[in-house]
Amino acid sequence: MKARPAVDWGARALLLACVVGLVGAQQPKPADGENEFNAGLTHLQEGRYQPALESFKKAIKQDSKNAYFYKGLGLAYTQLAGVDQTKDGRAQKYKEAIAAFRKALELNPFFVDARNDLATALVLSGDRDAGRREYLTAYTDATNPTPEQTALNLGQSYYEEKNYAEAINWFRTSVTRNKSYPLAYVSLADALLAADQTAEAIKALEDGSKALPDNISITLALGRAYYKAGRFGEAKEKLQQVASKDPAGPAGRSAAELLKNIK
Repeated sequence: MKARPAVDWGARALLLACVVGLVGAQQPKPADGENEFNAGLTHLQEGRYQPALESFKKAIKQDSKNAYFYKGLGLAYTQLAGVDQTKDGRAQKYKEAIAAFRKALELNPFFVDARNDLATALVLSGDRDAGRREYLTAYTDATNPTPEQTALNLGQSYYEEKNYAEAINWFRTSVTRNKSYPLAYVSLADALLAADQTAEAIKALEDGSKALPDNISITLALGRAYYKAGRFGEAKEKLQQVASKDPAGPAGRSAAELLKNIK
């Protein structure tokens, strides 16, 4: 199984949870700024981060007491930081994102999604310890709607530091919290493989495959793990399944490439 690029994968995974959190959150009640907020949300979902930023700023000008507007602003800054090519530019955008999420929490101290976002921005800015403290606070909050994502993000922060023992612990927690969360199984297996625990990694993926038999990412990861363990027959079976289900997609292409090495 190939190790994912730490910074790139981490940023995508962490931010995905944040954007989904904003989309799934209770939307603001009709009020000044709602139209701008909705426009910003659309821009954010479709990858237009600068227009999203401007829309959220306009929303805040119309209603400076809405925590959702500041959450959106923070997400726009975080996404812009992720594509900024300059060190100083990234640092400034993360600083702005962190300030926006803290303002959202000031307006609504029980806004757990915003605390998860704050943690993410802190981790991506390089302040992992502060980020992990925020994640822990969010994880232990009984109102956290997605504790499995918080646990996974904690695990990812340790994985990127090659602290595989802690990463494994949190990835296992993520699986326990939600046995229908495919990324938790794949992440757990990656950490186990990185720690040279191949048999345990395969077991984790087999459990995931039983829980989510149609999930292509788990099937691909299991095929790779079998291949690494020298179990080529089982690897071939899983990889062929992926190639058949996703012939033109990235998973299918990856499976087809690996199949070339199996006689």
